[in-house]
Amino acid sequence: MKDPFSIEGKVTIVTGGGTGIGESIAKEFAARGAEVMVASRKVENLERVRDEIKKAGGICEMTTVDVRDAEQCEKMIGETVRQFGRLDVLINNHGASITTPTLNLSPNGWRAVVGINLDGVFFCTRAAVRVLIPQKTGGSIINISSTAGVHGSPTMLPYGASKAGVINLTTSHAGEFGEHGIRVNCIAPGPIDTEGAAPRVWPNPTVKAMVARSRALRRFGRVEEIAYPCIFLASDAASFVTGALLIVDGGAAATNVE
Repeated sequence: MKDPFSIEGKVTIVTGGGTGIGESIAKEFAARGAEVMVASRKVENLERVRDEIKKAGGICEMTTVDVRDAEQCEKMIGETVRQFGRLDVLINNHGASITTPTLNLSPNGWRAVVGINLDGVFFCTRAAVRVLIPQKTGGSIINISSTAGVHGSPTMLPYGASKAGVINLTTSHAGEFGEHGIRVNCIAPGPIDTEGAAPRVWPNPTVKAMVARSRALRRFGRVEEIAYPCIFLASDAASFVTGALLIVDGGAAATNVE
């Protein structure tokens, strides 16, 4: 009997695949037999992830992309098809944030974050769908948003707003592409313990402990705990799931007092 949770052989692009959550997604997918393309702006990060996956026996290639540039997104998809012959899964994991109050936020800062987080998801998805529709084999697109996109974020305005846009775009694209068998879903992580997030969101032990206590599970999430839901959404086990928002945040504690 075929395992409906299998992602073996699925050609998968992971944007922002050189660090943090994206690195974990790429490695977990490759470990389960997916053929992975990691993409981001920094070659040194991509090379490290690619080489580690290959050393572990997985299949992985890399390509650079600035997701704010629609043409580069098209090239990323084209390079993936050139390397692997097809496309099955796109994981829009790339992201950027700025922590500053509204009155200190420059127009360029606003545009940069929105350009990466929201424009990038649109450009990558559009490029992928241009391949997936003619393939006539369906496909899975997984957008990584944030609980900041659900609840807002007073000190990370462009991040929260753009991630909210990603959630809405997910629903819209699910409705638009469903007739082609292309499923579009969204994961909204809560506090995940990564090197990139630490200095911005929990800059000292006191703040970090407070954030952990705010979770029902009384801890931070691990990067692989975002990768695992991606595996489900990419697999045939989620064949009737589209337009969904999955919040992965450890739950809201009834009280912050332990």
